[in-house]
Amino acid sequence: MVAVSLSYITLALYSIAIILIFFYSIAQLNLLINYIKGRRKAVQLPPLDISDVSKVPYVTIQLPLYNEKYVTEGLLRCISKMEYPREKLEIQVLDDSTDDSVETTTQLIEEIARQGIDIKHITRTNRKGFKAGALKEGMEVAKGDFIAIFDADFLPQKDWLLSTMPYFNDDEVGVVQTRWGHINRDYSLLTKIQAFALDAHFTIEQVGRNSRSHFINFNGTAGVWRKQCIYDAGNWEADTLTEDLDLSYRAQLKKWKFRYLEHIETPAELPAVISASRSQQFRWNKGGAENLRKMTARVLSSETINWKTKFHGILHLLNSSMFLFVFIMAILSVPVLFIKNTYAHLAMYFNVMMFFVVTSIIFFVCYWTTFKNIRGGGFKNFMIYTGLFFTFYSIALGFSFHNTIAVLEGLWGKKSEFVRTPKFNLSNTKKKSWKENTYLSKKIPKNVIIEGLLALYFVFALYSGYLLDDFALWPFHLMLLIGYSYMFVQSIAATSK
Repeated sequence: MVAVSLSYITLALYSIAIILIFFYSIAQLNLLINYIKGRRKAVQLPPLDISDVSKVPYVTIQLPLYNEKYVTEGLLRCISKMEYPREKLEIQVLDDSTDDSVETTTQLIEEIARQGIDIKHITRTNRKGFKAGALKEGMEVAKGDFIAIFDADFLPQKDWLLSTMPYFNDDEVGVVQTRWGHINRDYSLLTKIQAFALDAHFTIEQVGRNSRSHFINFNGTAGVWRKQCIYDAGNWEADTLTEDLDLSYRAQLKKWKFRYLEHIETPAELPAVISASRSQQFRWNKGGAENLRKMTARVLSSETINWKTKFHGILHLLNSSMFLFVFIMAILSVPVLFIKNTYAHLAMYFNVMMFFVVTSIIFFVCYWTTFKNIRGGGFKNFMIYTGLFFTFYSIALGFSFHNTIAVLEGLWGKKSEFVRTPKFNLSNTKKKSWKENTYLSKKIPKNVIIEGLLALYFVFALYSGYLLDDFALWPFHLMLLIGYSYMFVQSIAATSK
């Protein structure tokens, strides 16, 4: 009797997880449709006319730094070449660094200042509020009516401001966000997979939401804020690890418009080693869960937005929580396999797995649309895409335990430090070694051992399918085995070098 009751509970949790993931995929399909329609209607404005400097908006560029010795020079030299009237441009280097990079940065800033560029080196004695705190303090002395923000690894085109500022001609526009590019997309399998995932976010999701006036998020960098919008929304707050998502929702609840510009690409560096990717993924997913706690009631109770925007907003906030549902589904899939082959009357409930199959097909179509738009179509590219998709899917499954811990911490309200993602100054053509990077941790992450055990768990799952002569879950379990094995092996290898 107890065994049967546990079987029902297991099947119920398993089914709920799969159905929630399925509904999320339906929302993604809706965003794909919106994306296709919105892309056709996208309007590109001509560059800003700077012939009459008196009419040019004053812009402050904020560059938040924290121990970025490998990429700071590239960033500062790139920003110093920005095409914009110098009398209407201010650069704030918000430097919270605690290492010897401060001295090098000071020298670079002095060199750039001698060119007649208004650039200031703003340092703090503490990291109160982390990035959000640095941005907020910089705002207090910023001269600009508009605030452009770039993280340390971004290299915007010199006409970037001239291309983005015209969209603020509409006084209701509070933010203009551009699409991220990837200077080291083909550096390794890890960077290829990250680029693959981010491309979908910066095309289907951002355009799909923005084209229908649903909530999108400023991505923390490569965008411009109207200063008035920041203040009206309550300014930067540091109670979540994704301060950008938090301020974005508060601003849109205040009826500020966001403009997402897919056609403007801002190159940046992807984490090239698994430990750097882990820290970034943990921060993004925990911050997403923290914002789910913080913003859900505000979104649902808002009387200024329609139900479709509320629906997409909640699913957007639930984005990181999908890893929790995926992990639950994965862990329970093994006992479900035994339940199916033990209790004949419960076997029919196993058919809920079809929802996950449909979900996978939807994601396959969505990601193909993104890949085709960026890399081109044709049979050869489709085959490359297919291999990349299943590799991405496997590694994403491998991240599910790590990201689940982040989500649970965020939902429980456990606070943690803002851990920066180490940068390496790598590109596709520069096969530089990251081994000597002083910011990398040499400790084996505590989750790695569990990921190794999970890999063994899914070896058992494959063996169980063989014993039961039931191979329905083999593809799923094989991807889980590959994903967790990748996480375990790469993490051990990175710390041993």
